[in-house]
Amino acid sequence: MGMTPILSIFHFLFLSLSLSSLFAAAANQSKDEETPFVGVNIGTDVSNLFTPEELVAFLKSQQITHIRLYDADPALLAALAGTGIRVVLGIPNNQLLALGSSNATAVAWVARHVLSFLPSTLISAIAVGDEVPASLPSALPLLLPALRSLSSALSSSADPPIKLSTPLPFSIILDPFPPSQAFFNQTLASSFLLPLLEFLSDTDSPLMLNLYPYYALMQSRGVIPLDNSLFKPLPPSLEEVDPNTLLHYTNVFDAMIDAAYFSMKNLNVTDVPILITETGWPSNGSRKDEPFATKDNADTYNSNVIKHILDRSGTPLHPEITSSVYIYELFNEDLRPGPVSEGNWGLFYGSGTPVYLLHLVGSGEFLATDTTNRTYCVAAEGADGKALQAALDWACGPGLANCSEIQPGESCYEPNNVGSHASYAFDSYYQKEGKVPGSCYFQGVAMVTTTDPGAIGPREIPRWITRHATP
Repeated sequence: MGMTPILSIFHFLFLSLSLSSLFAAAANQSKDEETPFVGVNIGTDVSNLFTPEELVAFLKSQQITHIRLYDADPALLAALAGTGIRVVLGIPNNQLLALGSSNATAVAWVARHVLSFLPSTLISAIAVGDEVPASLPSALPLLLPALRSLSSALSSSADPPIKLSTPLPFSIILDPFPPSQAFFNQTLASSFLLPLLEFLSDTDSPLMLNLYPYYALMQSRGVIPLDNSLFKPLPPSLEEVDPNTLLHYTNVFDAMIDAAYFSMKNLNVTDVPILITETGWPSNGSRKDEPFATKDNADTYNSNVIKHILDRSGTPLHPEITSSVYIYELFNEDLRPGPVSEGNWGLFYGSGTPVYLLHLVGSGEFLATDTTNRTYCVAAEGADGKALQAALDWACGPGLANCSEIQPGESCYEPNNVGSHASYAFDSYYQKEGKVPGSCYFQGVAMVTTTDPGAIGPREIPRWITRHATP
């Protein structure tokens, strides 16, 4: 994830502040590409990371059909076979030297990590490196050779072809406001970016861009309104107006995308689409240094960007084109070093419980994290068995929960342990009470989740229930 400051982004904002079946799997790749989608990035710096099988089951339960991985985990790629989930496969920066220096290495990499999983696992693209100009500039001369070697190795290996690109940081774009005046960093333009764009054009691949309005806001010193970063409605007087095009920008996200389009146009490239490989908002941060990293802001941004994409809103410059996005990220990576926010970009904790509940009313079935009707009450992770038993007894007694199905011989009796029985009873009570606040507490041994215990089956109760909550 990029954190490069973009101080020049605010020049225009200061001057013009007063002026301002959701992811159903496609029948084929070409149809899928025509429909904008929202996917998720999956990092692995997570305590008690799900096994590949658990992760795939979780993705399916959340109706996630597009994911981006940062490396090629053979066990996970195998587990994804036959699921219909489309994968952007990542190649870490530390592998660029080998791939950019040897065609044979590229052929071997493709054979091992791609061909051996096709066609059962749907690998739609390969992201070669990550923010190389900012994170590992010494490897930049190797990036294009690596892309070309991999492209040659992939030739005729998949139908439709697997796209090849490299995620770039937004900081390669200078003076992005107003968007019409944006341009690529001149030190990279002729030596790297133009050849890259020509490669992308020739291979019909997208420009991958990591784009964070959160960082634009953080660096703006109050010039960018918070609402403008969060897709919240603005009065006309606060809409940003590009004086050269007279296009009105109601959010930072669209303005940043159009800045990329104008930057490409300045290099006479107009046929390369943009794929947002990372965007998101942290839910927690240092109170002093990261005041905008809150659950409310993360909920608002991610909910709104998802709806923005699925509504096919496009941008002011290209209302007919909506870029697909990958939300950063699926899980909080609690093992990541750095500022507090670094470990708090996830939609879910590592256990699979939501960090916050997205507001996606009317946006289809993507992510079972909506506050409207898809929350459930289950035994809390790590709950004490005796406390659970007491809560279970209350729910099935004075609480008047329907516990008939967890009696001996009934359909939900197995697995026969207090954790799974308590989850059934807790959710029965929670649903009966209309999910009102406080109805999923049970003296601290219950928690709200978006994984439906009934939908996954009584023998597939989430692992924390049977692992921790035993009699």
